[in-house]
Amino acid sequence: MSEKGSAGNVIAALCNVFIPGLGHLVQGRILLALLFFAVTAVGYATYFLIFPAVIAAVFHLISIISAARYKGD
Repeated sequence: MSEKGSAGNVIAALCNVFIPGLGHLVQGRILLALLFFAVTAVGYATYFLIFPAVIAAVFHLISIISAARYKGD
């Protein structure tokens, strides 16, 4: 995963579409993966409160974009 737009980043972004944080885990960024998964899981679990669900949706979108734009070391 050497540059932005590489096949690895596309796969990571697609993984994040289905499970937030999974793409970051594929890229080896464990703490960020846990953060995105925890925030979106709690937000989606409390969907009946509206505001946490909106925050979760925004974090979900940010996780997808973050995985797609990742530039390796």
